[in-house]
Amino acid sequence: MTTDVPFSLEGKRVWVAGHRGMAGSAIVRRLEREPCEILTVGRESVDLRRQAEVEDWMAETRPDVVFLAAALVGGIHANNSRPAEFIYENLAIETNVIHAARTVGVRKLVFLGSSCIYPRLAPQPMREEALLTGPLEPTNEWYAIAKIAGIRMCQAYRRQYGCDFIAAMPTNLYGYGDNFDVAQGHVAAALMVRIHRAKEEGADSVVLWGDGSPLREFLFVEDLADGLVFLAKGYSGEPHVNLGSGHEISIRGLAELLAEVIGYRGGFRFDTSKPNGTPRKIMDGGRLAAMGWTAPTPLREGFARTYRWYVDNLGSGTLRGLPPPSPNDC
Repeated sequence: MTTDVPFSLEGKRVWVAGHRGMAGSAIVRRLEREPCEILTVGRESVDLRRQAEVEDWMAETRPDVVFLAAALVGGIHANNSRPAEFIYENLAIETNVIHAARTVGVRKLVFLGSSCIYPRLAPQPMREEALLTGPLEPTNEWYAIAKIAGIRMCQAYRRQYGCDFIAAMPTNLYGYGDNFDVAQGHVAAALMVRIHRAKEEGADSVVLWGDGSPLREFLFVEDLADGLVFLAKGYSGEPHVNLGSGHEISIRGLAELLAEVIGYRGGFRFDTSKPNGTPRKIMDGGRLAAMGWTAPTPLREGFARTYRWYVDNLGSGTLRGLPPPSPNDC
């Protein structure tokens, strides 16, 4: 199996696993600008947790390239309350797709990890070398362990079989197609919904989990997709690559920014009985920047575009909420 760089997508059959989710749908939109054939399949046809179904479908469709964006994802509450689901379903999806990709001769596979793979108290900004150097954040360790296994699996298949399988580590994402469920979703989407509702109801304040001090890095999902296509074309190596915006903001600052974007005039109260999560999480994007890519969308612009999308899709059935999305679709 060749590992040539640069790698051309022209004429390739490209499967986006998890095409209905936020990351996957953005990858599909980005690939529409490439001269390739885009392949997708939903859970109603192929359950990615079932090895035989995955192997049969991939043997029939023979993709040349795979973007593995399918995963079961969620915020602190979801990770804390459903640890068995988070570790089992993500491990099953990764092992099935990566193994079948080697079996059918996929020429390039791009695996999406998560910045939660890094130790809870890793030096900031987090470099790729920080992986497995300390304890994980307890509130999402089940998901993190599964993602670490996916990274290592790509590396193992590269070493043993010469597969051109690479891994990218996105930071916290936001954007079109996010899970706008206040209990199960990530912090940015959940906050957006709560602040929007507070504005509509004329509420004086919004309660936030923790004390508002944790620092987070956020990446617009359209930028994620562009960065992943950039890596697919231009990177072939065993080390995983961080993919972030390079800018951080506190949870309090995020709430204030969203209030400005939404037009909410009330205040915020902090429930310090709830967990903060990791105190600071920003990734070192130097490796990707040295290759020639940086995220183009400023934070305020990205959230303004996301909020317009959210409002435009209210009541349309496009927004995801309860029940939690299926693993194929995340």
